[in-house]
Amino acid sequence: MTVNGKAILVTGGGRGLGAALGRELAGAGARIVLVARTRAEVTSVADAVSAAGGEAHALAFDVSDKTKTHALAGAAAALVGPIDVLVHNASTLGPVPLRLLLDTECEDLARVLEVNLVGPFRLTKAIAGSMALRGSGTIVHVTSDASVAAYPAWGAYSVSKAALDHLARLWAAELDEVGVKSFSVDPGEMNTRMHAEAVPDADPSTLADPNDVARTIRQMLESADRIPNGARLAAATWKRAP
Repeated sequence: MTVNGKAILVTGGGRGLGAALGRELAGAGARIVLVARTRAEVTSVADAVSAAGGEAHALAFDVSDKTKTHALAGAAAALVGPIDVLVHNASTLGPVPLRLLLDTECEDLARVLEVNLVGPFRLTKAIAGSMALRGSGTIVHVTSDASVAAYPAWGAYSVSKAALDHLARLWAAELDEVGVKSFSVDPGEMNTRMHAEAVPDADPSTLADPNDVARTIRQMLESADRIPNGARLAAATWKRAP
């Protein structure tokens, strides 16, 4: 599919990969809604996209807030129309420095799950029904290699991303027959504030540029018809289908 003219909602759009996706997708002609908790950050990104000639709108919402899910979905649709592509990019590590599971508070685990898993579940529920009625739509879940590998001290985040991967597969199994695609994307280690918080001594030169990853995700969306529903893709190894 082409992203030109598509209505795309990206959570976690105030910085990092979310901001890069806003720039990349708007540059390709998509109508973008960027969502983040910090109004100043997400507004700055949307304003920069608009100044460059793209269409981007900023909404300040916390995706983990159950009471605001339908307000978020409704506000996004009011700005760009029915959502064609939903990108679940918003994420939290939990408390940093990262800690072992034995040192993780139950409340901290619950908070990570609310942001990284339950929030995406609720927002998909609010948006995917419209996709199903229209017979088309794509849901992208931004995951991590921590969803498939057990790294000490990454427990809460890892659990949330492993569950997010399976949530993507479940949506695919249930929505495939009505034309809705769901898949997850591992962006790899990127030069972002989140990665710096998790691994402060990492060499930035060894990390992927979020702009490059955003370009790869755009290409994935353009090749979505050829991606198996429920697939788990890795940006570092993905090759665009001919």
